[in-house]
Amino acid sequence: MKRRVVVTGLGAVTPIGNTVEEFWSGIKEGKVGIGEITRFDTADYKVKLAAEVKGFNAKERMDAKSAKRMEPFAQYAVAAAKEAYEDSGLDIEKEDPFRAGVIVGSGIGSLETVEREYTKIQTKGPGKVHPLMVPLMISNMAAGNISIQLGFKGKCTNVVTACASGTNSIGDAFRAIQYDDADIMIAGGCESCICPTGVAGFTALTALSTSADPKRASIPFDRARDGFVLGEGAGVVVLEELEHAKARGAKIYAEVAGYGATGDAYHITSPAEDGSGAAKAMTLAIEEGGIEPSQVDYINAHGTSTHHNDLFETRAIHLALGDAAKDVVVNSTKSMIGHLLGAAGGVEFIVCAKSIQDGFIHQTVGTKDIDPEECDLNYAAGAPVTKEVRCVLTNSLGFGGHNATLLLKKYEA
Repeated sequence: MKRRVVVTGLGAVTPIGNTVEEFWSGIKEGKVGIGEITRFDTADYKVKLAAEVKGFNAKERMDAKSAKRMEPFAQYAVAAAKEAYEDSGLDIEKEDPFRAGVIVGSGIGSLETVEREYTKIQTKGPGKVHPLMVPLMISNMAAGNISIQLGFKGKCTNVVTACASGTNSIGDAFRAIQYDDADIMIAGGCESCICPTGVAGFTALTALSTSADPKRASIPFDRARDGFVLGEGAGVVVLEELEHAKARGAKIYAEVAGYGATGDAYHITSPAEDGSGAAKAMTLAIEEGGIEPSQVDYINAHGTSTHHNDLFETRAIHLALGDAAKDVVVNSTKSMIGHLLGAAGGVEFIVCAKSIQDGFIHQTVGTKDIDPEECDLNYAAGAPVTKEVRCVLTNSLGFGGHNATLLLKKYEA
């Protein structure tokens, strides 16, 4: 029999706040964290906007020596993991550390390291490369550093499924607890690639918005949408086996009740046009959670603000929910914080947990002119929705056709 899994800790570093409290306050205000890129000179770039993390000081969130041995994607992950761990009230000294694991994914790792060290090779020769170049660069170092910092000695892995990495990581952590591989898991995603290579690469794919207006750049489901806005940060949570959480008197944000993961087998960047892959991921999560489609109150959509994603994800929701699709509230957190790539699923999972806790579904900010022929659902445009939230789906769809959906429920004993 599968064991029940609950959420007992939350941690976030985002473009609108570097803690969960700051982030959720920003979400409730409808704050937009998009602005002009400050990391490099964009004079020769078509894309001028991104959603950067602001005012983050790694040395305030971890010891200075450790921080120096991490690139920003890993620093964000460690900071978020520490916040989630502290929020959970866990004490690893009182636990079997081999029953506590980490699954935190990054879609890319550190492009900045590659840029910086390749420049050294070209200008000063290969002997000048940083001795820690490889461990600074590789994407598994977020999970590795979290394990080291927190003393978690159980399963420690890194899911890399592009923009689905964070959601797949939480899903795999959910499975690890369900099937008794662990009692406690730190899970989520992180990313930091607002740099020349990252912006140039996604621009070449025609994936990024070229809008100069921060308020109208990331506008999911809007008729004028023209691409996503690159974001960065981390969203990390503590998952725990229910009886373990109850035994120590932990506060419970929500229950993770279902997980679906599929592959489109269709195209390297475009979702399947009929939405069948994403729909199946949602259906699998709903079925595992033992609910009917009509019981889904809210869907935190992948909602990237690209033409294809928003159209095909809308089709997927219709396919998965049938007649119930017309009654569900759909929104996109990316309207405020841009697309955090591998971190998106982790941060959006936190939004779902807080929505259940507070009975609040945030507005899809900036979205004004919805094309009813392409996007015909309730996208919470114009105003947030206040209502009891009992069952939530969160979707992440990654390049390569990776589809991942998690079902969160209001916890009931």
